Amino acid sequence: MVHGYGSSGAGGEIRIAAQKRLTEMAARGEIRAYIFGETWAKSDEQAWALINARPELKQDRDLGKRNQGITIVVL
Repeated sequence: MVHGYGSSGAGGEIRIAAQKRLTEMAARGEIRAYIFGETWAKSDEQAWALINARPELKQDRDLGKRNQGITIVVL
């Protein structure tokens, strides 16, 4: 999911709303998991588990860059 970070650079409303909704969806079991761009790194336990399950994600250009304009969603 690419949602941007907002034109002000302070975190856009779409990003905040998407994160809130994904949290709700995960709690209800509607999605398996999500990883916000700011934690999308090999050092994050959930991200590392996903990378191990899908090794091609090691090539993702945003991995480890703390890109707040993306979110990884595991359906």
